[in-house]
Amino acid sequence: MTHCILIGAPVDEGQRRPGCLMGPAAYRTAGLAQTLSALGHGVEDRGDVTPAAPGDQTCTNPAVHHLPETIAWTHALREATQAALPHGMPIIMGGDHSLALGTVAGVAAHAATQGRPQFVIWLDAHSDFHTVDSTTSGNLHGTPMAYANGQPGFDPFPPFPAPIPGENICMFGIRSVDPAELALMQPTDITVNDMRVLDEQGIVAPLRAFLDRVRAANGMLHVSLDVDFLDPAIAPAVGTTVPGGATFREAHLVMELLHESALVTSLDLVELNPFLDERGRTAKLMVDLVGSLMGRKVFDRPTRSYG
Repeated sequence: MTHCILIGAPVDEGQRRPGCLMGPAAYRTAGLAQTLSALGHGVEDRGDVTPAAPGDQTCTNPAVHHLPETIAWTHALREATQAALPHGMPIIMGGDHSLALGTVAGVAAHAATQGRPQFVIWLDAHSDFHTVDSTTSGNLHGTPMAYANGQPGFDPFPPFPAPIPGENICMFGIRSVDPAELALMQPTDITVNDMRVLDEQGIVAPLRAFLDRVRAANGMLHVSLDVDFLDPAIAPAVGTTVPGGATFREAHLVMELLHESALVTSLDLVELNPFLDERGRTAKLMVDLVGSLMGRKVFDRPTRSYG
């Protein structure tokens, strides 16, 4: 069984629609700790992270907002995530996706101390591959993957520890990519399993191919699950809805396959905006998905052999 360390990240500054700061409370209310305990896992809730006072950082892109606040969150969440990893599996309850600027930095720094490669699977409608320089919206929740990949254009931020090579990143279920992001991504070796790939090939083969690479490299795997990975028909509580997302069964299948791989070492839950939810529907679904990731089954099946 796994020792799960819950870390609240009430981050609201990475986008302009208020409400994500209520996400950690919604996950607690929806029974995340109880779900994990019922599956036999240990649960430790370390409460919500509090960043230091923002500094006075600036950048040349006039669209960018809340830059000092986001940098303060990045420092705090890197420290909290890296500190948790020697003791169990951190589950970071967000908060908008700018929190991954810190969490992915924390897991990458930890992996480097272990001499193991860090891998990331990005379950999201968006690639989040803008830089501070390229974003036109100014919303820094659209930048974490470019930062983690070591792209230039992040001068106000601390250098990313041990940048994650493209071949160690899988974007899964994306369906909204800006031209500037596409131009940055094309020279990389990032695995892009967008919704067309999943429509043509299904969920299982593309996901298992990436997981096989993680296993072969003895990698550590960070999962970053954005509410908008899901179709808005089943998960309305997000400010960045994009039609055509994962269905209820597709999302659970992804989680079940991730569980069977036994490779996941850390998890982000991001972009839940309880203000937009319907009687906690989305929060409950996200908690149910974590249950599948952590071993909840309808019917026990023999574990797949990877020999």
